[in-house]
Amino acid sequence: MAKKKGIYFEGAEKTENGLKFKGVILEPIVENCNGCERIAEFEGEKYCTSYARPAAKWRNGACNFATHVKATIDKTGQVKLNPLKASKRAARGR
Repeated sequence: MAKKKGIYFEGAEKTENGLKFKGVILEPIVENCNGCERIAEFEGEKYCTSYARPAAKWRNGACNFATHVKATIDKTGQVKLNPLKASKRAARGR
C-alpha cells in the first residue's frame, strides 16, 4: 500500500459506533486480520482499509482481501485458488 498509515484516514472522526470515514462507519479489525497489509491505524485502533466490517469477511472462512493468508487445501487434497487470481499470477510470472 502506497499510503502511510497515519495519513490514510485523513478527515475521519471517531464515533461511538466506530470510525466514520467518507460517510461509512468502519469497525475495528478482528484477530484474524493481524498480519494483513491492508490495516491502518487511527488513534490507537486498527481498521481495515478495504472493508468496513472485517468480522463479516471472516465468518465463512478466510477473508478474500487478506494479504497474509495462503491458499487452502480442500477435502480432495487439491489447492483451492481463485482461477482469476491464478491467471493474473501466471501472467506476472509468479
